[in-house]
Amino acid sequence: MRAFALVSLTRPPFPARISGHVGHVRPQSTRWAAELGLVRSTASVRRLDRANAADLAGRACPDARPEHLRLLCDLFTWLFTFDDHCDDDGLGEDPARLAPVVGQLLDVLDLLGGPAPPELAAVAGPTAAALHDLCRRVRAHGSPRLLLRFVGQMRDYLLALLWEAANRERDRVPAVAEYLQMRRHTGGVRPSFTLTDLAYGGLAEATCRGDLDAASLDDLAADLVCWCNDVFSYAKERRQGRDGHNLIVVLAQSAGREEQAGLLDAARRFNAGLRAYLRLESALLTGADTDTLRFVTARRAWIRGSYDWSLGAGRYR
Repeated sequence: MRAFALVSLTRPPFPARISGHVGHVRPQSTRWAAELGLVRSTASVRRLDRANAADLAGRACPDARPEHLRLLCDLFTWLFTFDDHCDDDGLGEDPARLAPVVGQLLDVLDLLGGPAPPELAAVAGPTAAALHDLCRRVRAHGSPRLLLRFVGQMRDYLLALLWEAANRERDRVPAVAEYLQMRRHTGGVRPSFTLTDLAYGGLAEATCRGDLDAASLDDLAADLVCWCNDVFSYAKERRQGRDGHNLIVVLAQSAGREEQAGLLDAARRFNAGLRAYLRLESALLTGADTDTLRFVTARRAWIRGSYDWSLGAGRYR
């Protein structure tokens, strides 16, 4: 799949950059995961190491200070390990089993990073404890609006996982428009963008909320990250069994064609989305202020960084 991506996906025409703090953050994040119980076996530690969350964080947020980069890296670690947990235990295919887990995690989010009551702490497993720690650290940065944004986006992510589980239970492949909308949530990209913005002083807050073109650019950036992920992860997902939650499968079924044709369609959609992004970015940068320029620079890093990380990610092999 890497060879296909190199030939078929347009390489994002932005500078390839990576933080110099990656080597420092990587072992800290791995230790955080082990101490909280997110990884317990040698196999799970190796799988997390192959995912290389620190490399993704360093590419997506290359100018972040170490503590901000570590927070983003820990979020990726949480997302990767929770995704693996859902796969390993079959939670991702059984909405009746997943729902109580999601309910408990929603209870954690409702705390907004504040102190956890003893009864919640007593029953919270490693996933809940780590999520609470992430929220606590976001709260400590002293930006209530960014905390609320992060919590809301994590809530959307969890509820979208229930949508996926219900589809899997019925062996249902969603329609294209439905998938494109929900993929923005299932990918965990939006809360990741928020922690990137936190690292850069909440830069997207005024820009996106005050400019409809900036909000559209944000949507396109999220789409490109998710569609790129779908292309790179497709081969591994196909080996593990049919799953309707991949752009390639969705496009192929919608057109009544073989999945090889869906692969080409997905590449064309990514390339067209990148062209649309560049056109909108160019218009947005005309007469742009400093905050808008910083916002665009941050989203560029995400698009290019996720592409570069995917090229070498052991998670998709």
